[in-house]
Amino acid sequence: MTEILPHDPEASLYGPVTDWATDFDHADPEYNRHAHEIWADLRERCPIAHTDRYHGAWLPVTHADVTRIAYDTEHFTSRSVVVSTAEQLTEAPIGGAPPITSDPPFHHHARRLMLPPFAPKQIDPWEDDVRALCHQLIDEMADADVVDAAVQYAQHIPVNVIARMLGFPLEDADLFRGFVHDVLEGVNHAPAVRMAAFERLDAYLDRQIQDHVDHPRDDLTNFLLNATIFDQPLSPDHVRGSIVLLLLAGIDTTWSAIGSSLWHLAGAPSDLQRLQDEPALWPTAIEEFLRAYAPVTMARMVAKDHDFNGCPMKQDEWVLLPFPAANLDPAEFERADEVLIDREVNRHAAFGLGIHRCLGSNLARLEVRVAVQTFVERFPEFTLADPAAVRWSVGQIRGPRELPVRVLRRA
Repeated sequence: MTEILPHDPEASLYGPVTDWATDFDHADPEYNRHAHEIWADLRERCPIAHTDRYHGAWLPVTHADVTRIAYDTEHFTSRSVVVSTAEQLTEAPIGGAPPITSDPPFHHHARRLMLPPFAPKQIDPWEDDVRALCHQLIDEMADADVVDAAVQYAQHIPVNVIARMLGFPLEDADLFRGFVHDVLEGVNHAPAVRMAAFERLDAYLDRQIQDHVDHPRDDLTNFLLNATIFDQPLSPDHVRGSIVLLLLAGIDTTWSAIGSSLWHLAGAPSDLQRLQDEPALWPTAIEEFLRAYAPVTMARMVAKDHDFNGCPMKQDEWVLLPFPAANLDPAEFERADEVLIDREVNRHAAFGLGIHRCLGSNLARLEVRVAVQTFVERFPEFTLADPAAVRWSVGQIRGPRELPVRVLRRA
């Protein structure tokens, strides 16, 4: 099983952060490792942080500010949603990965054509396959006392599902993980390095798309090739961009949510035991894990100069939207910093806010629920083998990349 490459600080254009309020960097390894503490500190002293890195970027951390920006399509454009060193050439309203990079009114049409494949009646039949895959991955761990719940387990589940949905070769799983690393974690690399990574991804997708043209079959790729918008076939860039969205966002977000949930349970034996004693708590527990450890920070670009809550935002500056920080705002959630697996009122923003709320939330919920439940079913007792050995991702998707756990009991 292939391990995701660690972040390479030598490749970064930037040095260590000096002050999270005035010099933040979401690609600094300390950021995701200590995100909850950083957001809590900023919420108290500087609810909208700023940095000169990445040509200028803002970081609001309150639920109110994140929500307001997420719904404001006049002052904030979605044409690019990953904050990086690369120059952003793609123009609205379509963007490079529609519909998530699309602005109104085009966004409405691009999103609507993607809804049918992710409706519950299309997603629910995947449950048995996902469960069988989870059991297979655990079987492959044999009788090891220490297993890596990220490298050996969480990282493989959405990769397998998305590859099968798109009709891509399962043996290319390592390539998919490499694309995720290059595009979503290498955000602070030189623009030329970023461009080369996208060129490799585009070349791979062009080969897969051509193979689908030559050999049509019933999958998401052919769905996109046969879809129309405004009574016209999707452009090649639209097809490829939507696949980029499905391939990258559908993989990293889900494996991060699975890994974070298992990380919590490995460090919270009382919650682990309670879920076994009270299985009726599973639905609220999964939603609470999604709230407390929401993996996704989305981004917008400032569409035009304006003042936002006293912040002089300039056109083409970035704005990060940390939905996880919004979920931890005590002004919105009672006991926000606690994980309460019986929390019943839980209108969290794990799947985003505004027009870009996650298209794949039905699939993500299914994968997270089945993966975490199956792991607990097979390993009723487990704990962190070495808390210091847990390695967190860098960039806008937060989750454990390495998660060694010690198995204390098998079922």
